Amino acid sequence: MIEVKNLNKSFGDKHVLRNISTVFHKGQTNLIIGRSGSGKTVLLKSIVGLHEIDSGEIHYGDVRFDTLNLKSKKHLRQKIGMLFQSSALFDFATVVQNVMFPLQMFTSMSREECLDRANFCLKRVDIVNSNNLSPSEISGGMKKRVAIARAIALNPEYLFCDEPNSGLDPGTSILIDNLIKEITEEYQITTIVNTHDMNSVLEIGDNIMFIHEGNKWWEGNKNDVLHSDNPELNDFVFISKMAQMMKS
Repeated sequence: MIEVKNLNKSFGDKHVLRNISTVFHKGQTNLIIGRSGSGKTVLLKSIVGLHEIDSGEIHYGDVRFDTLNLKSKKHLRQKIGMLFQSSALFDFATVVQNVMFPLQMFTSMSREECLDRANFCLKRVDIVNSNNLSPSEISGGMKKRVAIARAIALNPEYLFCDEPNSGLDPGTSILIDNLIKEITEEYQITTIVNTHDMNSVLEIGDNIMFIHEGNKWWEGNKNDVLHSDNPELNDFVFISKMAQMMKS
């Protein structure tokens, strides 16, 4: 579980996040949604420690993250997996080398042990017979799955996903959504997904927080989101669904 309390973040005179308080639950897919510029990406980066917050609290279980020193934060980050919007695979490394990278960086495992773990994670995301390919030789959907394999290599307690379906076709997006949800439930991870994809919201949104102009404007689940009386949320849902219809 991750909990944020009264979180505020500004850049100069611009107050980006205003007194955000919420709980992200273990074993469930927790979604942050909102229009571009609403503050959802800043919130994600603040929670993971890429931005220093102005005030408020960030709790990872019983640990208050925002008050930890650099060494303690680094130790806790070993329990965090990250899935970036661009997949962020290393072009100079093969598929299996990409997945082995965090294991070689943060553990004392032998090369053989790292390879075994990497192969296990690749098999879990249904990537086989592709170990020696480079990222440039695989599809966008495969890149996302390799990135997920790398993100879970250290068996994380927490998983952060920034726009995981960006650039993918609708069919592949569904596969990635289902994979994230399956892994979250299987390993009981606290997963936070930053997305504007309404298909993701309606398919895997166990808990959904809608941010509007830096404020937590609505909170609910996938069963509630289409029946809200919140006008800003309804506008966001309508615009998002129209945009996806035009792309498909």
